[in-house]
Amino acid sequence: RVQGPALNLIVKREREILAFKPVPFWIVNLFSDKFNAQHEKGDIWNKKEAEDILNNTKNKKGFIKNISKREFLQEAPYPFDLTSLQIEAYRTLRINPKETLSLAQDLYVNGFISYPRTSSQKLPPALNFKKIISKLKENKSYLNLCEDLLKKELKPNEGKKSDPAHPAIHPTGEYNGELTGKSLRIYDLIVRRFLSTFGEPAKKQTNTLQIDVNNELFSVSGTITLEKGWHKYYGNYVSSKEIELPKYSEGDEIKIKDIKVEDKETQPPKRYTQASIIKELDKKVLGTKATRASIVDTLYQRNYVKDNSIQATELGIKLIDTLEKYCSQIIDEKLTRHFEKEMELIREGKKNENEVLEKAKKTLVDVFKKFKDNEVNIGKALLESQRNTEEEMKTIGQCPKCLKGNLKILYSPKTKSKFVGCSSYPDCKNIYSLPRNGLIKKIDEKCKECGFFQVLVIRAGKRPWKLCLTPNCKSKEA
Repeated sequence: RVQGPALNLIVKREREILAFKPVPFWIVNLFSDKFNAQHEKGDIWNKKEAEDILNNTKNKKGFIKNISKREFLQEAPYPFDLTSLQIEAYRTLRINPKETLSLAQDLYVNGFISYPRTSSQKLPPALNFKKIISKLKENKSYLNLCEDLLKKELKPNEGKKSDPAHPAIHPTGEYNGELTGKSLRIYDLIVRRFLSTFGEPAKKQTNTLQIDVNNELFSVSGTITLEKGWHKYYGNYVSSKEIELPKYSEGDEIKIKDIKVEDKETQPPKRYTQASIIKELDKKVLGTKATRASIVDTLYQRNYVKDNSIQATELGIKLIDTLEKYCSQIIDEKLTRHFEKEMELIREGKKNENEVLEKAKKTLVDVFKKFKDNEVNIGKALLESQRNTEEEMKTIGQCPKCLKGNLKILYSPKTKSKFVGCSSYPDCKNIYSLPRNGLIKKIDEKCKECGFFQVLVIRAGKRPWKLCLTPNCKSKEA
């Protein structure tokens, strides 16, 4: 009930991208010896207008017409709920949402953090903030930060979202010093987010220079941090960039190196990432905090989508096309969201579960009947795209030996094992061995050691790993 609407969102975005027609526009940039500025008209939709600006400023001097400063406060972040942890881990550490949940679950089982499957952005005082921070102080990485916080009133900056069963994700203060790799990075992110929620607002200042070149106005802005506040607790995870402009006074002449017209085009909407699709599902109340990552992963496993910048495959697009035609309720996000809310009302004791189940039963019987009545048509519609997508997903790239065939992930019934071989067999007998156990998936990323093709090996209970096809590659020496 969530895979359909989730895939539908991705396919809708893919359709928007495919149907997108770029529109040209122009911007006029001023390049000085110390900064670059843009004409204040911004995007210019008439080329002649841009060229007129260029002609009007040719060989003219530039002067600082106005200097403005704006100070503002940047509030401390909210504590993590599961969705915001997954999004932030992807942004800062490039760890995908499903793996983030798995790593956080391990940290919870070992007693290092609180229960991660929460939708709360609140930290109740009953947690005893002082006790947790005093324990965290025993870790040298956080010693100075914790000592600094313990001198202040400990009041976290909380968000609106709450969860009656669990508080926001936070460290317990317990730590054995044995964490490494991604587990350590996720733990550090959670600890620093927790500490930063108690920090003072950061004080920032945006400075803007307005440059006059023969009555054509250009401007450039830069933002700096005046007081770090919570930034010092969040460390390298802070996303803002510091841009400090040179010191000028009004009337100062600037040294212009060049003024250019730059051709631009409007861009299609961006594809979803694994983090942004989970954020979208959360916003639309589709799925639960604990299931969204696995739902997205299932779309990958079933070859409905591919790549980190999520692209619907031919099969995924055809599936949505077909269901829209024959059984649109399966991909209707309104229906899915309705039942999500109904289940929530049952949990809150505001709805009778039998009443909700009876309604759901009638809806599902109707859906199944439509599906059954059109089963043959649906199967025929999907068969060709299924075969094409399977072929695409197992084709790795051009064979380096014969330069004619393609390397493909193949299966040998005789040895009951998978291998990579050339499609030009028997003319080309180039092959590469693969592990006997596990799911093998093609990836577009080349080996960092030798630059050759890699595959992704997925085994139950273990983290996926990248395998270079070069037999004696240095990447296999570890």
